[in-house]
Amino acid sequence: MIVSLLWALSEIVGSRIIPRLRGGGTVKARGGRGSGLIILLSIFVSIVVAASFGTNGITPLPEPFFYIGIVLMLTGIAFRQWAILVLGRFFSTTVRVLTDHRIVTNGPYRFIRHPSYTGALLTLVGLGLGSRTWAGTLIILVLGGLVYNYRIGVEEKVLRAEFGQEYVDYAKKTKRLIPFLL
Repeated sequence: MIVSLLWALSEIVGSRIIPRLRGGGTVKARGGRGSGLIILLSIFVSIVVAASFGTNGITPLPEPFFYIGIVLMLTGIAFRQWAILVLGRFFSTTVRVLTDHRIVTNGPYRFIRHPSYTGALLTLVGLGLGSRTWAGTLIILVLGGLVYNYRIGVEEKVLRAEFGQEYVDYAKKTKRLIPFLL
């Protein structure tokens, strides 16, 4: 429960308040306006599923998975906030490109193109494991995988359109979500 509150607080402060305080700039291109809502709905469904499966003892996992889940949640929260910090004023919860936008290639962006989504997925998997239900964890992983895969597709389409070969070259050198793998 405390880790879930920490997660919510980190999203409010790190993903909403601080980016607004930084200011953005003039938006040059947008995409996927409904994808943010889809992500929020999937996170809500994930929380409800994990909580109900865990509370009702559906497909229980042994107690050590609770602790593994907490560690994954904390790791995911920290990794996502690091990615947001490195992206700086270019970060937004919507898909957009600013007029002076550049491709960020330092920090976690050296190895993966979407580290904030990696952090979010780690947090969601941790939520499932922390709820001690393998079916809930599987549902969360599939649902989260689908919505973030959709969002990544939308984002990469906009970035390719705006940055062209520069983004294509960057994509060839990095993985989407997991360094050296995926």
